Amino acid sequence: MAIPGGLERVQVLKIQTCIPRYESSSFATSAGHLCYEQLKIQVLQEALPDETEVIEDPTTEEPVGANPVQVEVGEFEEPTEDVEEIVAENPCQNHHCKHGKVCEVDDNNSPMCVCQDPSSCPATAGVFEKVCGTDNKTYDSSCHFFATKCTLEGTKKGHKLHLDYIGPCKFIPACLDTELTEFPLRMRDWLKNVLITLYERDEDNNLLTEKQKLKVKKIHENEKRLEAGDHTVELLARDFEKNYNMYIFPVHWQFGQLDQHPMDGYLSHTELAPLRAPLIPMEHCTTRFFEACDLDNDKYIALEEWASCFGIKEKDIDKDLVI
Repeated sequence: MAIPGGLERVQVLKIQTCIPRYESSSFATSAGHLCYEQLKIQVLQEALPDETEVIEDPTTEEPVGANPVQVEVGEFEEPTEDVEEIVAENPCQNHHCKHGKVCEVDDNNSPMCVCQDPSSCPATAGVFEKVCGTDNKTYDSSCHFFATKCTLEGTKKGHKLHLDYIGPCKFIPACLDTELTEFPLRMRDWLKNVLITLYERDEDNNLLTEKQKLKVKKIHENEKRLEAGDHTVELLARDFEKNYNMYIFPVHWQFGQLDQHPMDGYLSHTELAPLRAPLIPMEHCTTRFFEACDLDNDKYIALEEWASCFGIKEKDIDKDLVI
């Protein structure tokens, strides 16, 4: 999958893992596969920002956990006279606004966040910088999308508007019931293979934590492990039944990678976006699958709902595996 041009400046590891496509899929794919580049979470977080407004001092940020986007901000140090003078001259210097807003100074020389004019967004370089909103409208970039969404704050339309997926809006065929049952089979296998690839490439010990590597090591060294490949759904189903324990941790791991803002055991639409937004144009059952995972229709996917969606038994759902 091509990466939006605006994200190429971010230094990240890209791991390409292929998911066998639906036999009935009309998507043009390479070598009969659907390939999804598993990016470090911070890349997609930049493309799909959390819709909250924060005021922070960048000099005090430190990475926390596996997701570098999540930071723990300490107390501000006592400013020096020079810093006070700079802030007085430029009140917006350390005043950060959520995506879609920019900082301006009011009549009292105080910083405030106002909606960004979409025309002020940087010019886009390629088609893959475009994004599709839930209004089925193509926006030139995520900047244009969030600036437009900001102007609709407080309206019913604005409340319902979300970034749907990366790339121009396109026809997404309906997901048939038979295809929906196949989706978790291939997703489970993909999650397992992503973890294996991370484990094999983690030479600098910055892709997985020590606890995560201990879990993946057991999967990696298991001789019964099904190697990555273009497998039939029948084979994937048999392997899940035969080697069920290999899939428990990958499902929990992916939940933990997404549950970051905040880490509360629930996935919101925004938290789920880094996974679903790049996937929808290639996997037309993505939206229906995640909607079905929300069993109580509260707009959040709890760990129990997530694991159940992937076929994990209730007795094996463990919050301690979200590491």
